[in-house]
Amino acid sequence: MKEFELALRIGKELTEAQLKEAAAKALGVRPEKVGRVEVVRRSIDARQDILYRYRVQAYREGEAFEPYRVAPYQDVHGAEPVIVVGAGPAGLFAALKLLQLGRRPIVLERGKDVERRKVDMARLSVEGVLHPDSNYCYGEGGAGAFSDGKLFTRSSKRGDIREVLHQLVAFGAHPDILIDAHPHIGTDRLPEVVKNIRRCIEEHGGEYHFDSRVTDIVRKGPDRAFEVHCGTSVYRANRVILATGHSARDIYELFQARGWALEAKGFAMGVRVEHPQWLLNQIRYHGKYQPFMPTAEYAFVQQVDGRGVFSFCMCPGGILVPSSTEPDTVVLNGMSNAARNSKWANAGVVVQIEPGDQPAGYSGPFALMDFQRDVERAMYRYAREHGARHPFTAPGQRMKDFCRGLVSKDLPKTSYHPGVVSAPLHELLPEHVASRLRKVFPQVERSMRGYYTNDALLLGVESRTSSPVRLPRNPQTLEHLDVPGLYPCGEGAGYAGGIVSSALDGIQCAQAAAL
Repeated sequence: MKEFELALRIGKELTEAQLKEAAAKALGVRPEKVGRVEVVRRSIDARQDILYRYRVQAYREGEAFEPYRVAPYQDVHGAEPVIVVGAGPAGLFAALKLLQLGRRPIVLERGKDVERRKVDMARLSVEGVLHPDSNYCYGEGGAGAFSDGKLFTRSSKRGDIREVLHQLVAFGAHPDILIDAHPHIGTDRLPEVVKNIRRCIEEHGGEYHFDSRVTDIVRKGPDRAFEVHCGTSVYRANRVILATGHSARDIYELFQARGWALEAKGFAMGVRVEHPQWLLNQIRYHGKYQPFMPTAEYAFVQQVDGRGVFSFCMCPGGILVPSSTEPDTVVLNGMSNAARNSKWANAGVVVQIEPGDQPAGYSGPFALMDFQRDVERAMYRYAREHGARHPFTAPGQRMKDFCRGLVSKDLPKTSYHPGVVSAPLHELLPEHVASRLRKVFPQVERSMRGYYTNDALLLGVESRTSSPVRLPRNPQTLEHLDVPGLYPCGEGAGYAGGIVSSALDGIQCAQAAAL
């Protein structure tokens, strides 16, 4: 086998004949002596000419080729149960791994199934009615199910990402995610993928219980088995995988009440930045954009006054959505469909916050969580006091006005359905966040000419980047330090960030729980 790279101008089709010819040249053989040819990665290079760059593996005729195969799922009717709390990426992939290992997953999800969840999200956006357990963060599929389905993690440090990507394709995602450098599934396609995962788990003997918010976790009996309480329902097992997501504040409070260890953890906070998509297309493709080209996206990381400032969860051709999980708060997130064809692009631009960065008055393991909540409430109060008609109207400001400390006289059109009120975000945001953001936008302009513009709208607040609390676990067994048999998992436990890393952590926790 030999690996090589191939470049092709975007808009031209890569044919089987081209692949064969390039493979023959790389292998030093005649085309008829080429066996298997596999594209393993595709990326866009827009530095000069706009090219697709392909990484290709070529095999000589007769040379062994072993395609990647997902391990089979076992029939687990009657097998030993493992409770999985949460049906986001970490929980779902933990449940799938349990099937492969011969354990019966019992999935408890505080929210609704993905179809009923969509109804609640529509009511939230249109009517301002927040269901506390069924919204853009809670429900089948977790927060990732309605945020574009970006699969940016490519690092192999956490595990074999092929196990995640190949299963997603098997459950309905487009096969392009196997090779694209920045793969995404699309908010319109993810619900069907999530439903197919559920069908697989149930068909093989696993269980799902929706509308099942965990209210207590206790250990009883001579075998010290767990009893997981969901209102009046109780589920029993010797192992529990806790994959509740980064916004399940009541779980952290349960741990504190039980006296189980937890600690403050750094997270990031900032704003959602919305540009016209046509503008980003022109910037990223140097004025050469054509309709057949992929919708442009961007990413950056800067160091500003000793803290990282970076783009987060970029949604090209996307829309902004309300992601509050509590009343009297304003939180934003972004999402986009597979086609990425809206008029706007949005991304979080956030500042890293470490324990101790928050103002005086916050202490203990909930210091950053309480700080996060207070900023979300400040956004809500300002909007309500300044004419907001929708409960989740967001404070907004044009980009240059924000950097200059000016309240915008008017605001550009936005994809955010609950609406925006003009606000001094430079004052509403914590000073150590606002000051760094005001410096970073002109810096980004140096590499993305046209990015720093008053046609860009900033909306507050983007605060659910990751959990501000960690549930510490044994690095070898992955069990909670104080509770053997309990496996904190994914974003909510402070050990992942995003769909793929959460899924990989779920797989690892399932392997540990099945021992």
